[in-house]
Amino acid sequence: MTGTSLAGHPFGTTVTADTLRQTFSPLTQWEDKYRALIMLGKQLPALPEEIKQRTTEIPGCENRVWLGHDRLPDGSLHFYGDSEGRIVRGLLAVLLTAVEGQPASLLREQDPLALFDELGLRVQLSASRNQGLAALAAAVQQAARQA
Repeated sequence: MTGTSLAGHPFGTTVTADTLRQTFSPLTQWEDKYRALIMLGKQLPALPEEIKQRTTEIPGCENRVWLGHDRLPDGSLHFYGDSEGRIVRGLLAVLLTAVEGQPASLLREQDPLALFDELGLRVQLSASRNQGLAALAAAVQQAARQA
């Protein structure tokens, strides 16, 4: 997509899958998970308007969502994104944690949404939010195929 070294975030580096497991595993009520998602989304830096191009907007999501990527010199992929919705920003943060810095070959083989299932996040989502997650996962896999 476009060169976006400015689109940094802590997901996949400072915030890892293990960090998310520690955050979400003790939470049994959906309301608590919802609050944790919102707090997670607050850590996602807003993308500059020039990055929010039509080519990175993901259709099929409940809120407007942008997802882009860069291929790094080592062949891994850097993903970045933003959303207008608080809960969707949190869901995007979980996705970024799962896919950030992964090699394209691994992303082609794995389900980008497996971490959501492990954390118990997809079962309580509305059909439209699950549809949006599926669209985001498809965008990740498309990026991996193009890399």
